[in-house]
Amino acid sequence: MLKHAEVWRAIDRLAAKHGLTPSGLARRAGLDATSFNKSKRTTREGKPRWPTTESIAKILAATGENMGGFVALLGGRPAGLLRRLPVIGYAQAGAAGFFDDAGYPVGRGWEDIDFPDLRDPAAYVLEVSGDSMAPVYRDGDRIVVSPAADVRRGDRVVVKTRKGEVMAKQLLRRTAQKLELGSLNPRHPPRVLDMDEVRWIARIMWVSQ
Repeated sequence: MLKHAEVWRAIDRLAAKHGLTPSGLARRAGLDATSFNKSKRTTREGKPRWPTTESIAKILAATGENMGGFVALLGGRPAGLLRRLPVIGYAQAGAAGFFDDAGYPVGRGWEDIDFPDLRDPAAYVLEVSGDSMAPVYRDGDRIVVSPAADVRRGDRVVVKTRKGEVMAKQLLRRTAQKLELGSLNPRHPPRVLDMDEVRWIARIMWVSQ
């Protein structure tokens, strides 16, 4: 069962994750700047006042987050708990030495950023360069990737081929022999890869814009 304090805490954490105050988050989402003020979280009689589903939908859209990510921020850990995630440029990711055969980050050359703890010790960040994934991901966006997460049809994923190509796609279908991928940019056609061409596939958990 959701708790009133957890929902408001998740909104605060979402704002902090994007370098915003709760008021700044409200403005970015096109809401009244006072929508998430502390004074708005209870009535004059002291009863809990909940944010509307519409306001939550708007802040998720404004930050490029999804409901799964918002739910992850509901947890009862202390607000502001961060972990340092390794970061690498998207272009660098195709080079040897940065990942093992399962897609876990290894080696040197990674930078670091503070990010809310995803409880995945192997999570890392790819920084997008160029517009090949627009309009979903744009130049400078940071994609948080979890190689340990289960991957299902419809998930956005990062795939690395044995030739060193790295691509962000939507998983359409996976069999023992084939991997079918939809392009995030409508100008690019879908891709079908033989599984023996694929070095690893990992799920995209967040995008920080």
